[in-house]
Amino acid sequence: MKLGYVIVYVPDVLESVSFYERAFGLQRRFIHESGQYAELETGSTALAFANEESVALAFERNRPTKNAAGVEIALVSEHVQNDYTKAIAAGASAVSPPEEKPWGQTVCYVRDLNGVLVEICSAVQQ
Repeated sequence: MKLGYVIVYVPDVLESVSFYERAFGLQRRFIHESGQYAELETGSTALAFANEESVALAFERNRPTKNAAGVEIALVSEHVQNDYTKAIAAGASAVSPPEEKPWGQTVCYVRDLNGVLVEICSAVQQ
């Protein structure tokens, strides 16, 4: 098996796509004409959004006023500090500023407009 895409259930798919374009510089791969599903270009695994009302599953909805869910979206960056600043300027909520980890990776965290935890990090040095 291989990971094909990660889907985040959100109240407004188009608003989420627009936010990720502004905050993280990602590009649209596909938006269904219904506006209920979209994918962003993120390499071989797509980041997708689906309208939370379109699925008949029980799950805790992501909201900025609640604790973040036990999952994160990690975006690898060559310019972590600049991308952190850009995300905050676009409306992301600061969680943790860039910090160099003992293994050499620079990592920071923000929350998106829906309250989803997003890590912006440098590549892991092998």
